Amino acid sequence: MSADGRRGLAIVGGGKIGEALLSGLIRRGGTDGILVCERSPERATQLAERYGVPSVDLGEAAARARVLLLAVKPQDIDVLLERLAGFVDEGHLIVSVAAGVPTARIEAALPAGVPVVRVMPNTPALVDEGMSVLSAGAHAAEADLDEAEALLAAVGRVRRVPESQQDAVTALSGSGPAYFFFLVEAMIDAGILLGLPRTLAADLIVQTALGAAVMLRDTGEHPVQLREAVTSPGGTTIAAIRELERHGVRAALIAAIEAAHDRSVELGKSES
Repeated sequence: MSADGRRGLAIVGGGKIGEALLSGLIRRGGTDGILVCERSPERATQLAERYGVPSVDLGEAAARARVLLLAVKPQDIDVLLERLAGFVDEGHLIVSVAAGVPTARIEAALPAGVPVVRVMPNTPALVDEGMSVLSAGAHAAEADLDEAEALLAAVGRVRRVPESQQDAVTALSGSGPAYFFFLVEAMIDAGILLGLPRTLAADLIVQTALGAAVMLRDTGEHPVQLREAVTSPGGTTIAAIRELERHGVRAALIAAIEAAHDRSVELGKSES
């Protein structure tokens, strides 16, 4: 608890990432000390009823919570910061998950000395398997990073990087789940094309994806080694890999991630 009596956390923004973090935190630690602040009255009511947490306006959120987690779209951050500036001080900790928005931009809009931590989470936080990456702003101390890390660790793994790497992180892990969903969707369609029922194809691919991910995480082996272990000379897998290479899937994926990085950089620039 802060010296002025503020405690707990307010999640400002009830979109997909905001709800993912809200639900994960409640699963791990309950609702005590958690508030939600959402500009849409209908959405605010929905979240309050679904998760059993108070829905408050921005002023009350800042008055009651020490940690304010900003979970709004990058396009909406400037308007939010303009409103927030009158409510926060150095006793708050601002944790921003707005993709691409640098800490310097947030700090410039708020009173001097307010600590800011930038975070890039992803939606698997909904199932406590998120990947969150933290960077400290100019006024954030080690204790602030520790507090933000403990917060995000409730919904998955956490890493710390220099802020200069955050746009790359956004392109890889922030947007990363969508790439896997895209590939799984294509593989399920291939199963249907080959005559399998959709439900069976989905079960096969989802479990295969899960097993492959666990192997990558737990064996410590390079993905090339794991792929080669499945790829027999003259077999079915090498025939499939040849087609993937012929169609430039590797190059297309790299180009896609570069495009996501460039867009993250663009989103981080002020609209003014």
